[in-house]
Amino acid sequence: MTARRTRRATLLAACGTLLGLAWGGAQPAQAQDKAVANYPDRPIRVIVPFGAGGTTDLVARLVGQTMSKRLGQPVVVENRAGAGGNIGSDVCAKSAPDGYTLCVGTISSHAINASIYPKMPFDSQKDFAPVALLATQPNILVVANNVPASNVTELVALMKAKPGSFDYGSSGVGTSIHLAGVLFLQMTGTDAVHVPYRSSGQIMTEMLGGSLPMSFDNFSSAWPHARDGRLRAIGVGSKERMKVAPDVPALAETLPGFESLSWHGLFAPAGTPPAIVEKLNKEALAAVRSPEVTARYEELGISPSGFTPAEFKEFVAAETKRWGDVARAANVKVE
Repeated sequence: MTARRTRRATLLAACGTLLGLAWGGAQPAQAQDKAVANYPDRPIRVIVPFGAGGTTDLVARLVGQTMSKRLGQPVVVENRAGAGGNIGSDVCAKSAPDGYTLCVGTISSHAINASIYPKMPFDSQKDFAPVALLATQPNILVVANNVPASNVTELVALMKAKPGSFDYGSSGVGTSIHLAGVLFLQMTGTDAVHVPYRSSGQIMTEMLGGSLPMSFDNFSSAWPHARDGRLRAIGVGSKERMKVAPDVPALAETLPGFESLSWHGLFAPAGTPPAIVEKLNKEALAAVRSPEVTARYEELGISPSGFTPAEFKEFVAAETKRWGDVARAANVKVE
């Protein structure tokens, strides 16, 4: 073989190798583009990192059912409870970032836990792609009927007259209900003993029996009892009064700046294609604005959101800082 033919053969072989590499590299990219364009083409799993029957589970199922109709694929809710939402959220964080495993995170799992657990299995701001804020609900401060106080001023006077003699309940250390109580004590300069329970149901039972004097709770859990006169509502944690309870003042009317909301948001694993995140945001917000979801939300005192993914990300960062400051000031830790 001549030198010219040898060089030509070498060049042809090199070109073939480059074309093969280019084609091989193009195939995965093309496949990914196709997967995004066809999304979703199979069922979507939504992990709820808390037990069935709670507000987070309710929101996930309400929104999931409507999204399923709009997307043309089943949206399957899976409860993976434990460690204040950390177990289920960790499963979501470590799943493939393809839009087929999502989770509903809360103020606890994605904002508060980072400051109160000695070791977290995930970073709530780095390991997730925030999709949409699905719902917010104020916490409400209620007292037992044997407590002679009908407003914040009277309650604070009672608590200051007998420092440390009041107990307040919560559904667990570091929950939004617990930290709402901590914030209330910080802003009023009062003292009380925190009594953690396993559920809101236990709190209500103790309060209705008169053995627990006060507690914050999610509005949907406590309001029916206050509305029917079995408990006394002192104030709601929203910035303004609620339409369903116009006679109950916002705590901010007496304590400027006080706000305590429980929230529920849809998250995907970090690295999920932006086009999929945007589509999920669009469909989730359409679901929460649908007549069937809106009607149920109004019954429960829950509000929908209009956040974009970027706005939701900023919201989570702000909530993480705000409640982290409250927890650290009171040295709240999960042992």
